[in-house]
Amino acid sequence: MSNETPRPVRAEFMKSAQSIRDAVEESHSEVVFLGRSNVGKSSTINLLTQRKNLAKSSSTPGKTQLINFFEVDYKWRDEDWRVRFVDLPGFGYAKVSKSLKEIWQKNLVEFIRNRIAIRLFIHLRDARHPHARIDDEVEAYIRDFLRPDQRYLRVFTKVDKLKQKERAALKREYPDAIMISNTKKSGQDRIHREIFASIFGVDA
Repeated sequence: MSNETPRPVRAEFMKSAQSIRDAVEESHSEVVFLGRSNVGKSSTINLLTQRKNLAKSSSTPGKTQLINFFEVDYKWRDEDWRVRFVDLPGFGYAKVSKSLKEIWQKNLVEFIRNRIAIRLFIHLRDARHPHARIDDEVEAYIRDFLRPDQRYLRVFTKVDKLKQKERAALKREYPDAIMISNTKKSGQDRIHREIFASIFGVDA
């Protein structure tokens, strides 16, 4: 038996959806990635799946308006494990019209509250702005409706941009958070273990 951290062996884009009504069938448990625009959601998904261009990032904040679904297969301890990664549109963008923002917000809220397949919310937060009000509000909102079979995970991105002292202070303030760097390719093993614990109830 291998004690290595589970890692995906296959990851494929499935579909983009505008709302819960045209989403993929809920046949597998889902891991949802959410965060502000430009926090590094696409880069994080690409890092976790070891696929360079699986999730496409947009240079214009707020341009990625759709809910994107990816099928992800793990091979661990000689067994096959399948999950879905769901990339939500970034929030907090200022350059889109108010009416568009309201439509996206309505679709997102409906999706995250009513989607039965969601088992893990991975909230990506910029390590350089750990106290951003919109992130605090989103976290409080999600924690308020979490079901017993769902978990919330706080992940700080771009920790390589912090000085060592700042990184240590962040860890002290948020001891349960995971720190990752997509450029240094660090921190992803803990996320894979959290996925297995949350979805399969297995300590990996």
